[in-house]
Amino acid sequence: MTFRTRMLVTFLLAVLLPMIALTLFVRDEMTDRLTAQYERRVESLIAVIEEDAAYQSDAIANSLAALRTAVVDDNRFRRAAVDRAEQERRYLLDYAGRVMRLTGLSMLQIQDETGRIISSGHFRNEFDRMEPQLPRLLAATPDGIALVQARAPEAPFLALARVDSVQMGNRQFHIVAGSKVGRRLLVRLAREAELTVTLVYPGGMLSSDAGQDEPTTDVPSPEDEVARSSDATDAIVRELNIPFIDSERGKLVNARFRVTHQLTDLHALRSSIDRWFLLAVAASGVLAIILVSWLASRISRPLVELADKTSRIDLDRLDIDFETRRKDEIGVLSRILGTMTERLRASAVLIKDAERRATLGDLARQVNHDIKNGLTPIRNVFRHLIQSARNDPRQLPRVFQERQTTLDSSISYLENLASNYARLYPRSEHRSCDVNDIVRRVIRDYRGSGRADLKMKLGDNVIVLGDPVSLRRVLENLVDNAIDSLESRPGNVTISTALVSGEADRPRVRITVADTGIGMSEEQRAKIFDDFYTTKDDGTGLGLSIVRRLVMDLDGTIDVESEKGKGSRFLVDLPGGREI
Repeated sequence: MTFRTRMLVTFLLAVLLPMIALTLFVRDEMTDRLTAQYERRVESLIAVIEEDAAYQSDAIANSLAALRTAVVDDNRFRRAAVDRAEQERRYLLDYAGRVMRLTGLSMLQIQDETGRIISSGHFRNEFDRMEPQLPRLLAATPDGIALVQARAPEAPFLALARVDSVQMGNRQFHIVAGSKVGRRLLVRLAREAELTVTLVYPGGMLSSDAGQDEPTTDVPSPEDEVARSSDATDAIVRELNIPFIDSERGKLVNARFRVTHQLTDLHALRSSIDRWFLLAVAASGVLAIILVSWLASRISRPLVELADKTSRIDLDRLDIDFETRRKDEIGVLSRILGTMTERLRASAVLIKDAERRATLGDLARQVNHDIKNGLTPIRNVFRHLIQSARNDPRQLPRVFQERQTTLDSSISYLENLASNYARLYPRSEHRSCDVNDIVRRVIRDYRGSGRADLKMKLGDNVIVLGDPVSLRRVLENLVDNAIDSLESRPGNVTISTALVSGEADRPRVRITVADTGIGMSEEQRAKIFDDFYTTKDDGTGLGLSIVRRLVMDLDGTIDVESEKGKGSRFLVDLPGGREI
């Protein structure tokens, strides 16, 4: 991530996060307060509906009390209802209608003790109709009042009704009176456009916004009820139960006054806040990008210049000028870089001198190591000659003749080394050479020393493509290392050669140098090919590193298998050559 991008992200987070948090807090606080206010409105309206129902019930009760007294005092009603005088029949039929108009009731029905309607004010044709369950169910309601669906000439209507009884002679009459519950009442209760009062009852529904004054049979299904409950975020809904007399089934059930407060205005307000918030975020983002771009350009330009100057610094080019007049942090950084460059100039001279000395020292150690390996067979020959001169001087010519080949071979080896080091680095020649012949020479040179029991296991036609001098150096170093691992204890060193399969049917030669010495740990085995790593007190740490480099120069590989206390096996794989 670039510096400019980091600044932009940081600035946006610093500006937008508090803005988002504040907006969300204001939005939620506004929503909670308005929702609580709307809930209080709905609860208040539920209380108003309860009060209105109680008021209507009291008004109907007062009307029934006055009507009961009037009926008892009305002799014509007594003759028509109790004595069943035929000449008063018309008076009885019209009685409920006249009284209903005088009392302001919307429903009035008088029944005898059998449930036969003897007079009906809201529907005159109900005369002689049996409806005994209506007074019984009204009397069974907790508050004595319930909703009933009354028949009328035009269409049925809902009424809030009560019942009362009057005793005349040996007969009892039931008076059912009620006030109409229509859309006008619901509209009057709703008062505000956001509020809706709905009366839901079995078989129909009446709403303050239904657009009609009559009940509708469009009753919400249970699925609609579930959907309405899940849509609570769009409206606040409260319900008030009121008894309802289902005349068709002759039972008392519940109807519901449902008060709904739509949250349309709240949603519109929230949407407006969201739009303004998005506009503010967009404006803040644009201003942030402009401001950050300007700040980043002022800050990053000198940093880019410093980075460009710093990228050009190396040990061969330390003349970069970091001089500046700035007094800020970038100026301090420039002066620090200038001071560092000065120190690098002074250190570069010391480093180059140290490199030259290290190179000469490394080369000297390598020459010393290789010459010591070349002198070892010569030293062994001279020890053998001295021993023969002491024991039997007459055998000296014969022994010298036997060991002359070793002397010639070692001297030739040292001459080749001298020629190679004259070019500062040994040059390898790739030609076919007999590995077994080189192994025999090495074994012959070391057997005279008496340092270890040397054995050979040679394969047939073991020819490699490589340099004989380099291969001899590899074997001498490995054998010398194996003999040292015996630590002057009885043991043996075995050199084996064999042909192994290679890639694309190209044969490879494996040379194995195994010993029964002290072996190596896992940690030692991981470091033995590193330069200057040694476990010997007088070792240089170059023997195995030189072996590894020589094997790689011969396009070969070297590996080691070792176990602590059980010896080691060095495996050298070289490319096979043509038969000599």
